Amino acid sequence: MKSGFKVPHTLILLLSMMLVAYIATWLVPQGFFDTVTLENGRQAVVAGTYSLSDTQIRLTPMDFLVAIPRALAAAQDVIFFVFIVGGVLAIARATGTIDALIGSLLERFGHKPYLLIFMVVFTFAMASGAIGTAGEYIPFVLILVGLCKAMKLDAMTAVGMVVTGYGIGYGVSAFSPFTVMVAQQVADVPLYSGIELRLAIFLPFVLIGFHHVWKYAQMVQADPNASYVKGIPCPLGDNEQQEYPALNIRHKLILFGLVATICVAVWGISTKGWYLYELGAVFICWGILTAIVGQLDADTAANKFIEGVQDLATTAILIGVARGIALIMEDGQILHTLVHGMSQPLSYLGAELAAVGMFIMQTFLNLFIPSGSGQAYVTMPLMAPVGDLIGVNRQIAVLAYQFGDGFSNMIIPTNAVLMGIIGMAGVPYHAWFRFCFPLILKLMAAASIVLVLAVVFDYGANVQPVVG
Repeated sequence: MKSGFKVPHTLILLLSMMLVAYIATWLVPQGFFDTVTLENGRQAVVAGTYSLSDTQIRLTPMDFLVAIPRALAAAQDVIFFVFIVGGVLAIARATGTIDALIGSLLERFGHKPYLLIFMVVFTFAMASGAIGTAGEYIPFVLILVGLCKAMKLDAMTAVGMVVTGYGIGYGVSAFSPFTVMVAQQVADVPLYSGIELRLAIFLPFVLIGFHHVWKYAQMVQADPNASYVKGIPCPLGDNEQQEYPALNIRHKLILFGLVATICVAVWGISTKGWYLYELGAVFICWGILTAIVGQLDADTAANKFIEGVQDLATTAILIGVARGIALIMEDGQILHTLVHGMSQPLSYLGAELAAVGMFIMQTFLNLFIPSGSGQAYVTMPLMAPVGDLIGVNRQIAVLAYQFGDGFSNMIIPTNAVLMGIIGMAGVPYHAWFRFCFPLILKLMAAASIVLVLAVVFDYGANVQPVVG
């Protein structure tokens, strides 16, 4: 039976959310907290200083429209990184390396898809939890899409492996420098303290994510028509490839170059403060070397690069527009009002419910503050003293922030990396939401249990706040 409802295009969904945010700037009281500049140069809010704005800013329809190109400009680092990766992977594909790699992985994991899924989820979760990797996974998306397609799975399974690992890694990270360490610093909690619990819950949460992806993969293998992306064009085409080229010495050298590129990127992130601009540069270098080793002439390499970029034009637009939702709220000065309004009811709850409430609040706010460190600087100065008053110690407040920021990264459309990953795989946001929302509920339930038990057993009670 056909339904009369048609899910709108992802771009329409994002523009609708921008419009809701715009309308909210007219209805929600505008206010702000005072801020202080920390030693690292970042701005943090000051608890207890919230006040309404003396002058109200009224955004005009022109402000709303201008926010769209401004958002594209604000997200340029992710957009251009996606373009570069897409173009370079198109060069690698033209050399036959990608197909040869898929054939090799298919031979090894073709009859053990559960092993592949677990390895990808576990590895990505471990890397994200250790060094905060996220956008670095984008180059693997098309490779995994091709592999899943060859294994009679679908693009959703590939995206599920990547995003589940990435989101869970952030959510239960033991020592991510971009989330856990920043939140502990802002909350005046000793760095690396409380690591035992975070290490203990890593594997159980990874297994929750693995089970969700594997159950979906089994469903698709049993009935391809059950795929959530059935009928949606695959970025690698719809023709089933029966034979794959063997890995020759050129292919192996190109893949070695990819591994070296990733290693250089990780080194640069951890020691030099690199991010997407520098990562784009090292991938350009790999693309040039790939063309040379693969014996592609300059014109062919250039044409393949442009073709790869063109295929990701839609993805780039979605990444940029997603940034516009937070931009509108910042312009309308209602972001601090939302933070203030959501933090007030916590003081009326018992410690156990308040801890879960902090987690839910952080989850919701991640929609408007998609930067993990940015969210810590806005919310932790408020959550830490609120927790002191209601019996939720600061270590638990940090854990609630970590859960809320990490898991919601997997589903919020304002997350540029998420939009880049699903866009590259050709998965519409509404289909991804259908897949991911049940997983988010499972993770939230498990996280809530951990937080309640943390309060009951007074996790982190022996950790004294840092003074001075």
